[in-house]
Amino acid sequence: MDLVLLIDDNDTDNFISRRVIELTQFAERVVVKSSGQQALDYLQENAQTIDEIPDLIFLDINMPIMDGFMFLYEFETLPTDIQQKSKVIILSSSEDRRDVDKIITNQAVIKYITKPLTQDDLESVQLDLEKL
Repeated sequence: MDLVLLIDDNDTDNFISRRVIELTQFAERVVVKSSGQQALDYLQENAQTIDEIPDLIFLDINMPIMDGFMFLYEFETLPTDIQQKSKVIILSSSEDRRDVDKIITNQAVIKYITKPLTQDDLESVQLDLEKL
């Protein structure tokens, strides 16, 4: 995996997720954005540079201003090559069944993981990606 994008407004969660990804060598690079809007801006600014488009996006649901649902809605308006390259994994502390049911039906979402991110989670993600 070359590039992973973490989208979460919680600095502690971002620190933990980034460290797990780095320590397991799951990805060569990790980009962290603290809001859905910052992440969309990043994707739009780098739309012409495919190497800067993440292979995987870890997305929190509950964030101020633009939550994970709104991010996914806007993500669907991005160029097709971005949507095809970037797979989305929901990484959330929410275990609300309504949130899970609502978001897992989105075509871009391939998995739902509850925080904190662990090495076992990344191994499971790797297996899921191999099946795609």
